[in-house]
Amino acid sequence: MSEQPVNEREVIKSTVEQGAKPADVDVNKEISDAAEELILEPIPEQPIDPSRLAIEERLPEDIDINDPELYFNRELSHLQFNARVLEQAMDENHPVLNRLMFLCIFSSNMDEFFEIRVAGLKSQIEYGREKNGPDGMHPKKVLKLISDHAHKLVRRQYRILNDIIFPKLAEENIRFIRRSVWSDKQAAWVRRYFRDNVLPIISPIGLDPAHPFPRLANKTFNFVVELEGRDAFGRENGLAIVPAPSSLPRLVKLPDDVCEGGDNMVFLSSIIHAHADQLFPGMTVKGCFQFRLTRNADLEVDSDDIGLDLAGALRTELQSRHYGSSVRLEIADNCPVHIVDSLLAQFDLGNDDLYRIDGPVNLSRLLAVLELVDRPDLMYAPFSPGLPNKLAKSGGIFEAIRQRDYLLMHPFESFSPVVDMLSEAAKDPNVVAIRQTLYRTGARSPIANALVEAARNGKEVTVVIELRARFDEAENLALASRLQDAGAIVVYGVVRHKTHAKMILIVRREGASLNRYVHLGTGNYHAGNARMYTDYGFLTCDKDIGDDVHRVFQQLTGMSKELKVKKLLHAPFTLRDRLLEMIAKEAENAANGEPARIIIKVNSLTEQRLVQALYKASQAGVKIDLIVRGICTLRPGIKGISSNIRVRSVIGRFLEHTRVYYFYNNRSPLVYLSSADGMDRNLNNRIEVAFPIQDFKLARRVKRELEYYLHDNTQSWILQSDGSYQLSKPRKGEYRSAQRVLLNDLADNAR
Repeated sequence: MSEQPVNEREVIKSTVEQGAKPADVDVNKEISDAAEELILEPIPEQPIDPSRLAIEERLPEDIDINDPELYFNRELSHLQFNARVLEQAMDENHPVLNRLMFLCIFSSNMDEFFEIRVAGLKSQIEYGREKNGPDGMHPKKVLKLISDHAHKLVRRQYRILNDIIFPKLAEENIRFIRRSVWSDKQAAWVRRYFRDNVLPIISPIGLDPAHPFPRLANKTFNFVVELEGRDAFGRENGLAIVPAPSSLPRLVKLPDDVCEGGDNMVFLSSIIHAHADQLFPGMTVKGCFQFRLTRNADLEVDSDDIGLDLAGALRTELQSRHYGSSVRLEIADNCPVHIVDSLLAQFDLGNDDLYRIDGPVNLSRLLAVLELVDRPDLMYAPFSPGLPNKLAKSGGIFEAIRQRDYLLMHPFESFSPVVDMLSEAAKDPNVVAIRQTLYRTGARSPIANALVEAARNGKEVTVVIELRARFDEAENLALASRLQDAGAIVVYGVVRHKTHAKMILIVRREGASLNRYVHLGTGNYHAGNARMYTDYGFLTCDKDIGDDVHRVFQQLTGMSKELKVKKLLHAPFTLRDRLLEMIAKEAENAANGEPARIIIKVNSLTEQRLVQALYKASQAGVKIDLIVRGICTLRPGIKGISSNIRVRSVIGRFLEHTRVYYFYNNRSPLVYLSSADGMDRNLNNRIEVAFPIQDFKLARRVKRELEYYLHDNTQSWILQSDGSYQLSKPRKGEYRSAQRVLLNDLADNAR
């Protein structure tokens, strides 16, 4: 009988709980030594004031619903989500290359967290605009807690990489060879690579009064080099900065003839480090240390002074994005203190902003491994997304939608009907107009291609592009230009309200009338996202919904007072208030002794009025389940306040992205799907829509799929009343994974 694989998470947990020494555990020494470091520690929220009675011990009538103890801090909750993503790298249910991917995703998530969230807190303090959230915590305190726990998470990340993932990949003949163990053949090959590919384009910069410290762009890869000796101009000793050219790959695969088999790679950092002396002929290199600076990357283009040219203002702002204020310094862990202190002073950072790194300073670049090795056996098996039979067998997309509504859940079901709908519309002589919102899609995507073709074919194409989709601004500017060149009308929504709604409206002449066909979604019109994110897409020709979508486009492209809509809920006008009304109705039903139930699935929940409404519903006896992937400021499990609320986060192979609002409504369920999360920005400051699922069978399907998540016991993290998350642990033989069930239910050939 073959041996069962070692479950690192269980080994580590038992090691710490039992106080075992490394020799007591049958795993490699590195894992044992790392045990305490790799335990996922809860991130505590605001400390309870010892002078007050803990909220758990107070009577409900003595608790003010605005009490800060009822709310978790938004930023720390965000950090906890990143911690749950990191934990996927420890989960043996994921193939090893997917586990490496989760490490890379964690690294990318943390980059954005520092670029936006930490940078925002620092800006508040710098400009004297500190603002406490509902949790009552001052930004300085939040920054301190972020630093404490982010340092622990980053140390954990590199211990997982070095002690678990790299050894496991080595077992599969995928090796990352450090310069200390290069063979003579390998060293000779690397030397030639450096001479031919690196040396001609690298530009070392010695620091002196004539060579000031270079202006380093956000997240660029650099080295600080300590030099000894005298150069040709008489300059003695000192420091130099070596920016690694962005054109060079961060990971280089060694040829087979210098290795003993398998896939063997070296880091660019190792190549430069090993040959740093060639960059400074005649000087002695005392030390060479990689580092990376993270800057504020948020854009501010919503002010009144942008005039009538949002695109022009954004182009100007994009030029400065790479050079915002400094927020974090990552540097090799063996860099001497005096050099570190010099860099901190140069970037105006403190010790809390310093992260010493035991490995590559940008782990997200390790995703290049997936392109350098051909090992599908070490990743999830591919699958073919499903397609409803009637849609697959129809004579055309419009004929199919005339017969019935369709609900698609990506990636388990195909995104192709959305592309087909636009492609068919572009060619159909009966289609006279197409309107669409675009948040993230890509300038050369199939969606963009279909819109360009439609415009060139004489259709009236109007596209509302949200230029300020974070980190997609440049791509969206390029998309806008391409569409305009094809003859489409492009508008940029409303200046102070991002357009986040996902809508397509196609107007088709059929006989003597013009009929509307609609697609509404919870996620972006991006084929790549549709393979990685779970999202709903809805196809209908319902007259009222078509009229509603038409009115929303009127508001976006023209100027008018608020237009009444019949079936859609529309932020910032009706969505929040209608959600509050439906929550209050469930509370009223519960108070009257009727069964009451609320299920909400969103990416984040922070809007205070929504949280307070859920507290009141819980107090009235409503059973509430919240499936919140990321940030959640609501505190569950408080007696008499939130004891009827359960909160779970599901993290798995696909990124959860569906937004669903379900209300039992006294046996007449209301089911809404939406582009909007339960956040202040979504409900009050963005253009969003929520759309009803009126077909009984489709509504029942959505409820069933919500239940899959509520019964998930393998990838579900349960939020505790103290702010920590506890991973569900199934009993033997009782494993339930929502994503696996959905694959089996909806995909064509899931395995």
